[in-house]
Amino acid sequence: MAGVLDSVNQRTQLVGQNRLELLLFRLRGRQVYGINVFKVKEVLQCPKMSSIPNSQPVVRGVAHIRGETIPIIDLGMAIRLPGIPAEDLSKSFVIITEYNRKTQGFLVAGVDRIINMNWEEILPPPKGAGREVYLTAVTKLDDKLIEIIDVEKVLAEVSPLKEDVDEEVLSKNTKDRSTILPVLVVDDSSVARRQIERCVAAIGLDVITKNDGKQALEYLREITADGSRASDHLSLVISDVEMPEMDGYTLVTHCKGDPALCDLYIMLHTSLSGVFNQAMVQKVGANDFMAKFIPDELAERVMDVIDRQ
Repeated sequence: MAGVLDSVNQRTQLVGQNRLELLLFRLRGRQVYGINVFKVKEVLQCPKMSSIPNSQPVVRGVAHIRGETIPIIDLGMAIRLPGIPAEDLSKSFVIITEYNRKTQGFLVAGVDRIINMNWEEILPPPKGAGREVYLTAVTKLDDKLIEIIDVEKVLAEVSPLKEDVDEEVLSKNTKDRSTILPVLVVDDSSVARRQIERCVAAIGLDVITKNDGKQALEYLREITADGSRASDHLSLVISDVEMPEMDGYTLVTHCKGDPALCDLYIMLHTSLSGVFNQAMVQKVGANDFMAKFIPDELAERVMDVIDRQ
């Protein structure tokens, strides 16, 4: 337990400083990719896998690891890289990750190292890259481009999440919320923005979307430039944590330190989970935290927040 607490303490030193750690890896060829260390449970040589009848080709099989049966996704295939998938997996690696309350492994060609960076150095994909690009961000290291994959887009295609709110939950939505102020949704993943917007709209609320913390903070300062408070314009903010240029923790830190924004209710809604994230949420002063993505839970939580205002 002491080791876990020490690790939490070390990680939380990054909170509010707009920093992150990336695990760098390769798929096919020399291009380097990155994934947030917080989502990585472990990295191991490709284990023995069992095939799954009628599964998608991108799922290379399942592996039994530490008492869990974990699907192994060929990440190169998932993002549609050209070339033939490797048949000899003896030199490949698997990155075991936790996203959206599920554990899965990503098959990669090689793992490089962990780097510590500032989110300001993480930039959105180039404009004009297209809707089919599987990237949420890019950065540079030693003059080499590092691509950060939109894992939520990959998982939405491999194992689609339920996106609609159940009628039973909607039946609880008996109050007239037509006069309720809009909800600001902040997320760098187009898939996640669509999922959250659809969920919030289902309970009758208007949604404003921004792609990252920097965009959101600029918007909040713009609407309060006349001396009003953010809570005069918005009912709450639902923000991702991992975002280029400014992460969700730093967004919360700025908001809670600004008199015009400090009373705004902010829920961090993220595919990150576990004890590290809970400690971080408490440190930056977010009002709530919720792991992605169960539409019924999110809808009920939003209705509860609105009804208590």
